[in-house]
Amino acid sequence: MDRPRLLALLAAAALAASGIVATAQASQAADADQLRNGGFEAGLDGWSCSNGSAVGSPVRSGTSALRATPAGSDYAQCAQTVTVQPNATYTLSGWVQGSYVYLGATGTGTTDVNTWTQSATSWQQLTTSFKTGPSTTSVQIYTHGWYGTPAYSADDLSLVGPGGAPVQIPAAPTGLRTGTVTSTTVDLSWGAVTGATSYAVYRNGAKVATATGTSTTVGGLTPSTAYSFQVAAANTAGESPKSAAVTATTGATSGGGTGTLPAHALVGYLHSSFANGSGYTRMADVPDSWDVIDLAFGEPTSVTSGDIRYSLCPATECPGVESLADFKAAIKAKQAAGKKVLISIGGQNGQVQLTTTAARDTFVTSVSKIIDDYGLDGLDIDFEGHSLSLNTGDTDFRSPTTPVVVNLISAVKTLKAKYGSKFVLTMAPETFFVQLGYQYYGSGPWGGQDPRAGAYLPVINALRDDLTLLHVQDYNSGSIMGLDNQYHSMGGADFHIAMTDMLLTGFPVAGDQTKIFQPLRPDQVAIGLPASTNAGNGYTAPAEVDKALDCLTKKTNCGSYATHGTWPALRGLMTWSVNWDRFNNQEFSKNFDAYNWS
Repeated sequence: MDRPRLLALLAAAALAASGIVATAQASQAADADQLRNGGFEAGLDGWSCSNGSAVGSPVRSGTSALRATPAGSDYAQCAQTVTVQPNATYTLSGWVQGSYVYLGATGTGTTDVNTWTQSATSWQQLTTSFKTGPSTTSVQIYTHGWYGTPAYSADDLSLVGPGGAPVQIPAAPTGLRTGTVTSTTVDLSWGAVTGATSYAVYRNGAKVATATGTSTTVGGLTPSTAYSFQVAAANTAGESPKSAAVTATTGATSGGGTGTLPAHALVGYLHSSFANGSGYTRMADVPDSWDVIDLAFGEPTSVTSGDIRYSLCPATECPGVESLADFKAAIKAKQAAGKKVLISIGGQNGQVQLTTTAARDTFVTSVSKIIDDYGLDGLDIDFEGHSLSLNTGDTDFRSPTTPVVVNLISAVKTLKAKYGSKFVLTMAPETFFVQLGYQYYGSGPWGGQDPRAGAYLPVINALRDDLTLLHVQDYNSGSIMGLDNQYHSMGGADFHIAMTDMLLTGFPVAGDQTKIFQPLRPDQVAIGLPASTNAGNGYTAPAEVDKALDCLTKKTNCGSYATHGTWPALRGLMTWSVNWDRFNNQEFSKNFDAYNWS
């Protein structure tokens, strides 16, 4: 043995004999596995899992392991929140099997970490480490698979490092007060609470939002209505008692208002600029059932020009098309009967990308010309396909930075200001661009997601006070996760109930409780459906349509999905299309006319 090593051993022995323990040794002794049930021997105790369960095979050790299956856009994440110490180093490891299996940590207060394997045909260990921030007291540990991959397995997960001090439930907030109150929103603020990491906001006793700071705006309120608000402080230990309540009464209707629509309206698209199998329908022949008629479609001269054009279907394609003069006269007659006629921009083939301010200004000018030439009541935004897509790094729907989104918002606000309070503004996004935002938003924190996911949310949010109607297309849609964290599929009442409940309840975007998409007013929401089996995937039989309306407006015939409220003021239904409904002997509109809303 060499002399330096011998001296080091003698020095260590002397320290041990004198009862002095080195600091490094004490730190090491304090390190332990902080994960609860990392081997899944107690099932999923301690874990929050999507599409996962504890199974007896395959296992690496013990009698149980995690088995989770990605499905659709859900990559089967299993997560656990762990109490930790600030400014401490932790080693995360685990054993996995499968393709594209991830192991990681978020909320570290420094740099969040993850490690993954592209292919593990047998048990493979993943290991990474991180240091917590100066104020970090908890982190989230997770494992997940990836889109379109088979089931994966995980076992013997561990997080080795110093244990955190027990977290105490914070005290109830004080000083809750109201700020600016509009017809649909109330600003709230309160005093900070020691130990709180977030605050739960309650409206009339129901939780409606989560805030990380000491203020928030509660939206989706009904004009001229009194509300009671409370707030509770929360951390990983739980939620405090609620604060003393404050009340506020919203103002009278302003902004977009209702556009003088009837209490329950029927919206239909009239394909007047092109031919398809449904046949051409003259404007004068549109039945009185339709309260809002959307002219389909105004389309751009090129994807990025912003120059929107609209014209009637040529007689060579649409036998029986009326003259332009008769068409305009029929529009005036519909308006005299209380109907609204709008120009719908986009559609399946009309990709519109306002990538520049010049395109934005051209959009305003060209859309204004169509509205003025035809004497229309407003605008329907039916952007589909790749019209709206979020740039990488654009992660907050409340303050978008992507030019095509920012420019569209600006253009619509300009049109609204030009035409005033009677301007009718509607939108017809697909579920992919709205409700999918509950799970995914843009390209995501790690990239790789479809950047169109949830891309309509910033537009809806920025224009909510100008918006007359949102009628999401509940058709041509994949399965979408609802607020019950279950997937719902087209064709029955359940899908429409779950998708509409999300709009009227609000939801955290991409699961982030600090980024809540606030609910819309029920008079701003209609349900979009195809008029017949020919019109699109997701046809819903009249009896199922009635069930959906019963559940949402009366809390009856609800089936297995539990709504978060009852909304008798739900505006109505939208369909593609007037033409297809006429082709189908007006089944859709007749059923709407016969429905008993009371």
